[in-house]
Amino acid sequence: MPTMLISHPACLDHLTPAGHPERPDRLRAVAQALQAERFDALIRAEAPRAEVETIALAHPRAYVEAIAEATPKEGLVRLDGDTTLSSGSYEAAARAAGGAVVAVDEVMSGKATNAFVATRPPGHHAETATPMGFCLFNNAAIAARHALRNRGATRVAIVDFDVHHGNGSQEIFWADPAVMYASTHEMPLYPGTGATSERGEHGNIVNAPLRAGDGGEKFRAAFNDTIMPALRNFSPDLLIVSAGFDAHARDPLANLNLEASDFEWVTRQLVEFARGSASGRVVSVLEGGYDLLGLSESAAAHVGALMEA
Repeated sequence: MPTMLISHPACLDHLTPAGHPERPDRLRAVAQALQAERFDALIRAEAPRAEVETIALAHPRAYVEAIAEATPKEGLVRLDGDTTLSSGSYEAAARAAGGAVVAVDEVMSGKATNAFVATRPPGHHAETATPMGFCLFNNAAIAARHALRNRGATRVAIVDFDVHHGNGSQEIFWADPAVMYASTHEMPLYPGTGATSERGEHGNIVNAPLRAGDGGEKFRAAFNDTIMPALRNFSPDLLIVSAGFDAHARDPLANLNLEASDFEWVTRQLVEFARGSASGRVVSVLEGGYDLLGLSESAAAHVGALMEA
């Protein structure tokens, strides 16, 4: 079965201030990289617009409606020092959430082996009722809850290799034994969470922090020694990947030294694991990655590895 690529042009309409790292060109860079001939076999689909009740699987309905109401007709509205709304932001965020949900539908129904959701804004910093870190809705969390509530999954694992810790995903699932959240990330770094001692109420949180200057060797060791054993123990029937590529050596917002080959390697590890535990079911959602060359090369390596599943 093929790999599905899900995106939507509306995700370009979430605008940020001049010089902001989370900008529409990120998505353009990924889309251009995935136009190469080797990606011709991808099934390409547009992300549907998630309804309020779908987004509310991971966020209070009042919060979702507040984001919609705060979205300006023109100009920008700041939610915090990093996170803004423009006239296209709610639509973009609803498409990002909808893309993650339809990816779960396609993968759980067997229409695709796996899927990559190339949308923005990203999601893993969004807590239950707090937008932050460029994020409005937590796309991976919404997808996980949808899989559990509506698609027959019993255990879902979210694996996050973004360079920043996914505090939102951790907070949302802190007390949920049906979801494992596992992360590699640089520490100390924004948002300041992600210590190994943060384990969740059911031991379902697994953090493997890295230090500034670490490269592929330490990253791969974190997966081999900490993340993969925890995944095998949890034995999920769906794997969701929070695929941030800002641990790349070129990225301006962090200090890890990964290369595209490291993202290809970790994707292969996760695909191989999912083949044994989850019938190959992997849904990957784009998170960070702010150097356009590093992002495009890494996303291409990631999707290429998904296609070989």
